Amino acid sequence: LVRMKFLQLLSRKSGRLEMLFQIPFCQKQFPYLCLATSTCLYSKKKKVNSYEQVDQEKYKNLVCSVTSYKTSAQTPETIFEEDNLLYGPPAKHRPPVKAETKTPKNWVPLINPNKRIPLLNSDSTLPMKISLQKTKMPSVTRVLQQTMSPQQAFYLERWKQKMILELGKDGFAEYTKNLFLQGELFHAALESIFLSEDVAAKDQGEDVAISGYLSSVQHVLKDISEVKALESAVQHETLQYLGLVDCVAKYRGRLCVIDWKTSEKPKPSLKNTFDNPLQVAAYIGAINHDANYDFQVSCGLIVVAYKNGFPAHPHFMDPDLCSQYWNKWLLRLEEYMDRN
Repeated sequence: LVRMKFLQLLSRKSGRLEMLFQIPFCQKQFPYLCLATSTCLYSKKKKVNSYEQVDQEKYKNLVCSVTSYKTSAQTPETIFEEDNLLYGPPAKHRPPVKAETKTPKNWVPLINPNKRIPLLNSDSTLPMKISLQKTKMPSVTRVLQQTMSPQQAFYLERWKQKMILELGKDGFAEYTKNLFLQGELFHAALESIFLSEDVAAKDQGEDVAISGYLSSVQHVLKDISEVKALESAVQHETLQYLGLVDCVAKYRGRLCVIDWKTSEKPKPSLKNTFDNPLQVAAYIGAINHDANYDFQVSCGLIVVAYKNGFPAHPHFMDPDLCSQYWNKWLLRLEEYMDRN
């Protein structure tokens, strides 16, 4: 009762709250009760526990079984039974099937162990240039074209149909003709540069069609030295195929088969060049097994030049990478031989 009167008085007159907590006032008027303030005023109704309404007798056995059940009593069998009851039988999981690594039936090493390299190089500084002779042997380009994967063939055909739709059949024929012509002019200009002919500088200034390509490869040309072959035919005497190598030279001090490519779209990684690495590996193997060449090669280089003059992308292939693509090339060659 005293508390209630005190709170009523406090609510009527302002400024009494400060007086309340002064020690002399509290001790005189309300001894031992000054710290008990608004407990009754701010008390709320006690919340009802929903569990109290549960029928305790009904679920008594269930609660006892759960609380008294030890975790260690569960076994893998009981867990599987519970999962089977709740979620159904488990689906059989099959581990991913790894792609089988095929090995060529007629495996030939990339490096020729029987080839003898002369101790002294030839006195001639001119690069080798052997003309390509027509024989019954398939070319590297023909083998790769006829053993192309269905997916790659699909994308190539879709691109062709798209270009025909935009340019028409005659326009597409003219477009492909110009591409081949630009490629030939580009290779001829590079050959002139490596042979240090005066025609090279003249061609760069006059031929607008390839000026962008030549500007694109300038930073790569600085790293090339000791050119040993240019536009030269190669033949694998054991596997019986042939090809025409763009260039064999040292790139940053390592002897490589160099393949020059032109493109209107950027190809920043090796995978963007599709079958070009297989082509380079095939040329490397052919050189190493061709008696006309008194040297062997273990590295490759694919240089993608751009018409707009954007810096070319050089893709270097070390010996390990060349060996991997060599095995793939052997499989493609076997596939071609089986079909024909």
